Amino acid sequence: MDNFTGIKHTTFYAIGLSYKKADAEMRGKFSLNEKTRIDLLNQAKNENIESLFVISTCNRTEIYGFAEHPFQLIKLLCDNSLGTVEDFQKIAYIYKNREAISHLFKVGTGLDSQILGDFEIISQIKIGFTESKKLGLGNSYIERLVNAVIQASKRVKNETQISSGATSVSFASVQYIMNNVSEIGTKNILLFGTGKIGRNTCENLVKHTKNDHIVLINRTREKAEKIAGKFNLIVKDYANLQLEIQKSDVLIVATGAQNPTIDAAILNLKKPLLILDLSIPKNVNENVNNVEGVSLVHLDYLSQVTDETIEKRKEHIPAAEKIINEIVEEFMTWSKARKFAPTIHSLKEKLSSIKKSELNYQRKKLDNFNEEQAEIISDRIIQKITTHFANHLKHENTMVDESIEWIEKVFQLNH
Repeated sequence: MDNFTGIKHTTFYAIGLSYKKADAEMRGKFSLNEKTRIDLLNQAKNENIESLFVISTCNRTEIYGFAEHPFQLIKLLCDNSLGTVEDFQKIAYIYKNREAISHLFKVGTGLDSQILGDFEIISQIKIGFTESKKLGLGNSYIERLVNAVIQASKRVKNETQISSGATSVSFASVQYIMNNVSEIGTKNILLFGTGKIGRNTCENLVKHTKNDHIVLINRTREKAEKIAGKFNLIVKDYANLQLEIQKSDVLIVATGAQNPTIDAAILNLKKPLLILDLSIPKNVNENVNNVEGVSLVHLDYLSQVTDETIEKRKEHIPAAEKIINEIVEEFMTWSKARKFAPTIHSLKEKLSSIKKSELNYQRKKLDNFNEEQAEIISDRIIQKITTHFANHLKHENTMVDESIEWIEKVFQLNH
């Protein structure tokens, strides 16, 4: 039987875990790199899994594919990661059929992302499917599904405002700088502190300001050099901090110190200075506001900007869901038709065979047998019968697998 899974009694599943229930440590246990992803796919092939693909990011690890039982997919994940089945049971999820399809659409369109409207994941879905296809594990059903998700992602991005505005503090800070400092590409920017938020801000600065006057200072010079090398920036010693601040138009403070490292006493300014304090706890003393030409912006203000962005994005969820539902329905219609098409074709052949033997019998029995008329009438009856069956199978409440089995039993179909 050539149904859409290719193997009888397999089901389409989505299994995995995400930031919603699994903390960073647990997500780390189940994460897969390029090698372990390929190992997983090869193991799936050896275990006769017909079609699947894998995605693994810092926020989620998931397998989408066909199996007789979801444990086959869970085993693949645990065999190729540091996660155990016991861990999986505590923090993971299993979706099947339509639920699994809906979940993939939510993931691919940014509705299930840690930051609502983050579309980074769609490229991981493309990579995951490409890896599977290369190994012969991407059947036409999954290919069509992935393409439908890509289409939905594009439409949600282009037709709604769900990804508008800044959603990370590092990006919000760079947007703030760009909106408040004219000719930013020519200005001197000093980044003090190269922890995670400092690194992300640095990356966003390079990407969005096209500025090559960015100087990095960190208490540990090697850390700054590591990041500077990646982006081809300048590193100065911590001892030069005061001098570099004087040269700067923008100072970004992202250190992990427990007490303020920047205060009015070290500011001997010759020009206006915008200071962004991205540290927790605050690393810039409020007394800098007393220095002429200084503007101070705190992390809490930028966090508020990103929170407002997320709230605004939420307003566009219904519009995104409408697009998703439309494309999911198109996919489900295609998938049902594909599933029962071979059965309808076999039914037609069976009825044609019955017609043929009946016409042969009548031809011998009747002297004035009108073969042409008999052909036309019987073909029309066959068409009407098969259309009735097709309409039944298309109906949304029909249990397609059971109906196909029933039709094949009744008409003794072999295809």
